[in-house]
Amino acid sequence: MNTDTKIFCGCANKFGEAPNSLTCPVCLGLPGSLPVVNERALEYAVKVGLALNCTVNPFVKFDRKNYFYPDCPKAYQISQYDLPICRNGYVTIEETGGPKIIRINRAHLEEDAGKLIHDDAHNCSLVDYNRTGTPLMEIVSEPDIRSAQEAYDYLQTLKLTLKYLNVSDCDMEKGSLRCDANVSIRRKGDKKFGIKTEIKNMNSFKAVKAGLEHEIQRHRTVIALGQTITQETRLWDEARGVTVPMRSKEEAHDYRYFPEPDLVPFVLEESAIESIRRSLPELPAQKHQRLMDQYQLSDYDAGILVQDPDLAGFFEECTRHYKDTKKICNWIIGPLLKELNERKVAMAGIRLKPQDLTALMVKVDEAVLSNLAGKNVLQFIIDTGKSVDTIIEEKGLAQVSDDGTLEQLVREVITEHANIADQIRGGKESAIGFLVGQAMRKTRGKANPKKIGEIIKKALTP
Repeated sequence: MNTDTKIFCGCANKFGEAPNSLTCPVCLGLPGSLPVVNERALEYAVKVGLALNCTVNPFVKFDRKNYFYPDCPKAYQISQYDLPICRNGYVTIEETGGPKIIRINRAHLEEDAGKLIHDDAHNCSLVDYNRTGTPLMEIVSEPDIRSAQEAYDYLQTLKLTLKYLNVSDCDMEKGSLRCDANVSIRRKGDKKFGIKTEIKNMNSFKAVKAGLEHEIQRHRTVIALGQTITQETRLWDEARGVTVPMRSKEEAHDYRYFPEPDLVPFVLEESAIESIRRSLPELPAQKHQRLMDQYQLSDYDAGILVQDPDLAGFFEECTRHYKDTKKICNWIIGPLLKELNERKVAMAGIRLKPQDLTALMVKVDEAVLSNLAGKNVLQFIIDTGKSVDTIIEEKGLAQVSDDGTLEQLVREVITEHANIADQIRGGKESAIGFLVGQAMRKTRGKANPKKIGEIIKKALTP
């Protein structure tokens, strides 16, 4: 979660700082230190639960999950066991056969562990405790997912919801979003689930899908050979495209859970929960439907816009300055998204105001710029932050639309390509495109192609 501080202490919750520079006696578990719950983390947890249609448990209790590992300085993790803050929710994903509900079993708060760094050069392992105490929310789904593709779609829907709530940056490279997947298979008609394995070390949604596809096939092969699946945790080896054994799978009793004695249970007032409910933003599915209804967008166009809250907001702001919503959408999901993808940035990472894009569209409408030149101007705006008019003047990109200039240009092109002109006079109108291309070349793309075509047609056809 993107809180300013950690979940049980006042250390900054940041990524990329010098190792072990964001620690204190509380997150290091030094004797005599006492944790205090981060109110904002609790608020975020309730917000996520409400957005996922969960029941929020007003009685808040934390537990100790005991395990000894170098990245866990206290030898236990503060988590929630029997009374998670959120239970019994669901999300809806869109599949080929229509919408499908994936139930949420629980969502609970806990603290993160540190980060182990394996130094092969010196044959040792180092530990960075900066991440220790970072507020986490673990969301556990019910076994409703029936394919790797459904798992991928579920994760995309979940990630988008969390981004709209602004509770996490959901950056998998920073470890802000992680996924462990449990897999089991059963024969058709069987009611009992098969033995499950857990897959870890999947660093992208694409890796999750590939890892699941491989593990499902591995289960099928093992069972087809008359062998038994071993319940265990496996690692995804992306380079080889296989899962490999890591350790036997722990059960809840292995962690010896018991109530956290340093954190007194407390009750969330119903009024506080309702206040958080009222603060929920418009969620992706709601925005998707509203964009179609309010702006007459297609399901496809609205679906692309809602993938980035900033992009959808940018579109809506553009509609305040330009009336043709379909044309705005075409510019955003065409040239603008192309620029974002090539630069590998999100909408929030570029210098482009809604007024810039709509002013550019007006210049294209008025034939001051050709469509191609307009796309070039968009690049310059993003690069420099300068206005459309300034860029047109500096780059000399204004389209030539003066009738007299274009008529002289057409006469030159007809003289230079007399054989093509004769073909057009003979009824081959498709050849007009060649002469238009020659005129555009002469003006380095500045001439108005539509007007040139009209003048050529008028000059050569009866």
